[in-house]
Amino acid sequence: MSVALKSWRANEGPKHLITMVWIAANVFLFWKTFMVYFSEAQYYYLHKMLGLGLCISRASASVLNFNCSLVLLPMCRSLLTFLRGSQRVTGRRVRRLLDKSKTFHVACGVTICIFSVVHVSAHLVNMVSFSVRYSEDFPGLNVAQYRGQDPRILIISTVPGVTGVLLVLVLFLMFTASSYCIRVSSYEIFWYTHNLFIVFYVILMVHVAGGALKYQSNVETHPPGCVHNNLSSWTNHRAAGEKGAESSGAPQTVCQEEARFQPHFPQTWLWVSAPLCLYCAERFYRFIRSSAAPVTIVSVVSHPCSVVELRMLKSGFKPRPGQYILLNCPSVSSFENHPFTLTTCPTGKNQTFGIHLRVLGDWTSRFSQLLLQQSNSSEILPMMQQRRYPTVHVDGPFGSPSEEVFNYEVSLCVAGGIGVTPFACVLQALFDDWRQYKLKRLYFVWVCRDLQSFYWFADLLCGLHERLWRDNRPDYLNVQLYLSNTQGLQSISEERYRFLSSRLRIGRPKWKLIFQEIGRANQLKRVGVFCCGPKGISKALHTLCNSNPHTETAFEYNKESFS
Repeated sequence: MSVALKSWRANEGPKHLITMVWIAANVFLFWKTFMVYFSEAQYYYLHKMLGLGLCISRASASVLNFNCSLVLLPMCRSLLTFLRGSQRVTGRRVRRLLDKSKTFHVACGVTICIFSVVHVSAHLVNMVSFSVRYSEDFPGLNVAQYRGQDPRILIISTVPGVTGVLLVLVLFLMFTASSYCIRVSSYEIFWYTHNLFIVFYVILMVHVAGGALKYQSNVETHPPGCVHNNLSSWTNHRAAGEKGAESSGAPQTVCQEEARFQPHFPQTWLWVSAPLCLYCAERFYRFIRSSAAPVTIVSVVSHPCSVVELRMLKSGFKPRPGQYILLNCPSVSSFENHPFTLTTCPTGKNQTFGIHLRVLGDWTSRFSQLLLQQSNSSEILPMMQQRRYPTVHVDGPFGSPSEEVFNYEVSLCVAGGIGVTPFACVLQALFDDWRQYKLKRLYFVWVCRDLQSFYWFADLLCGLHERLWRDNRPDYLNVQLYLSNTQGLQSISEERYRFLSSRLRIGRPKWKLIFQEIGRANQLKRVGVFCCGPKGISKALHTLCNSNPHTETAFEYNKESFS
C-alpha cells in the first residue's frame, strides 16, 4: 500500500499541489475584491446604487485578469523547452510538471469562460440598476442619462457594453471550436478561431478603458452617508436613517463638499501586458527561426497503411530524441502549423531528421499528395528523383515527455498505432549508442490494428535487437507486439523479421500482468511509464501506475501530449 501511495504521490502529488495553489489564488482574489467593493468607503455610493451586482462583477473581473495573464504562459513552447533542457531545472518532478502545460492552459481557458458568464450576468443586473436607481444627487456616478432608460440602450451606447458583447462573441467562438469533436473533424476551424485570441486581447484593452464604474475620490471631505443641505430630501433621509441605525442619537456628519467621482485607472493591462509581450516575443522569435534557415526535403518514403516518411535537412537544427516540431507548408495552408514527433534526429554521421505522418484529414491528405504526386507506386520506395518538393517550414524543436525515457534506469514505452513515433526516435538513439544513457532496460509494447503497421519500424527494431546481442546485452530491450485485429491468421513471415515474428501476439495486452512482470523483475526501482496512444490505453496505464499494490516497484506515468 505504501508503494501505491508513493506512486500516486509521484504521479499526482505535484499536479494537485499546483492545482490547489491556483484555486486558492482564484478564491483569494475573488473574495478580496468582493469585500473591497462591499465595504470600502470609496465605493459606498456606487454599492448603494448597484448592490451585490457591483461586488460580483468586480470580483469576477479580478479572476478573469488573473487567468487571462496565465493562459498564455503554457503556450510559450520555446520557453518550456528551454526550461526542460536547462540545468537550472534538474528535478524530474519539475520537468514532469511542464508536461501538464496543455492541461493548465485548458483549465485557465475554462475558468475564463465560466467567470465571463458570471461577469456578464452581474453587469446585466448592473445595467438595470443604473436605470432604475438613477441618482439625481450624484450625476457623475450615473451611466444612464435619465431614470428608467432602457438597459439595452446602455449596452449598445457605451464602450464597455459594445466591447463586452464583442468579447463574448469571440470567446464563444474560441470555446466552441476548442471542443474535441471539432478539433478532430475540422482542425482548421479550431486553428483559425483559436488565433482570435489576438482580437480578444485588443478588445479587452479597450473594454477596461471605458470607465463605467467610478469611485469617490474625496472621502475625507465627504464621508459616506454624510448629510449636506444641497442633497435631496430622499438622500438625506436615507443617510440619516442609516446613521441612526448605526448609533442612535449620535450627531450626524455634515458634508464639507460635494462628492466627486472618477473612473479607476485600468488594471487589466498590468496583469496581461507582461505575459502577452512574452508570448508575442516568443512567437516572433519562432517565426524568425523557422523562416531564416531553409528546409531541404531529402527523401520521401511511402509506407503501408497511409503513412508517409519525410526526411529533411536544416542547418543548425539540433533536436533531442523525443522532441517534436511544427510543420508548415504554404502550398497547403499559409497559417496552419501541425505537430509531428521526430522519428529520426541528426547525428554526427547523418545530419538529416525525419518524421512519419499518418494521412488522416484534409491537411495531411493535401500535403501527402504534393509529396507523392509523381509516384503511383504503393511499395516502400525512396523517392530520390530530381524534382521540386513543396516548400516547408519547420518550427522547433519542442520538448515532450518522451525525453525523460533516458532519465530512468527502467522505462516502459507503450504505443498505439502511429503513436509509436515518439519512441522511434528513442530506439534510433539507442541504436546509435545505447551506452551513453542512464537507461539500463527498456520495455517496448506496440499495439496495432493492422499487421502492416509493424513494418514502419521493423528494420529499426531488428537492427537494435541484433546490436544488443552483439554487445552481450540481450536483456536490455524487451519487445512485445500486439495485433488487436483477431480476424484471420496473420503473421510476419519474412525471414529477416524473425525477431518480430517471435514477439507478435494476437489480441490486446493484459496490462496488469505486464505490470506485475515488470515489477517482479525490477524490485525497489522507479519505472518510467510512457504512453502515446488511444485514451483507453492511456487511462488503463494511468490507473495501474497509481494503484499498483502487488510489487515493491514505483511506476511514474508520463503521457505524450502536443501543446
